[in-house]
Amino acid sequence: MPDAEDVRRIALSLPDTTEKIAWSMPTFRVAGKMFATLPEDETSIAVRCPKEERDELVTAEPGKFWIAGHEAQFAWVRARLAALEDEDELRDILADSWRQAAPPRLLDAHPELGLPPGE
Repeated sequence: MPDAEDVRRIALSLPDTTEKIAWSMPTFRVAGKMFATLPEDETSIAVRCPKEERDELVTAEPGKFWIAGHEAQFAWVRARLAALEDEDELRDILADSWRQAAPPRLLDAHPELGLPPGE
């Protein structure tokens, strides 16, 4: 089961990512733009996710994903770390959120972090 240290290690391995404490919790930013946070006593992550996809995730796997009330109007979703299958799933979730926040210059410079296969 991935934990907060895995989140930190994987997030900080993504290009131009920094960690900053905001709202009394760790947040991860690419080129200054937030793409992940470690709320809930670091037992979950909040990541960027288009609203349509977010709603599908929550419906399909409500034990894993949910929408925090104060984030409902934003394109963010929460994931319970204990419910994630493994580090690979965590890496995929963080990289997807990173791609949504990263500027085009970073996406161009790191094609290996481009769109997931099939998109």
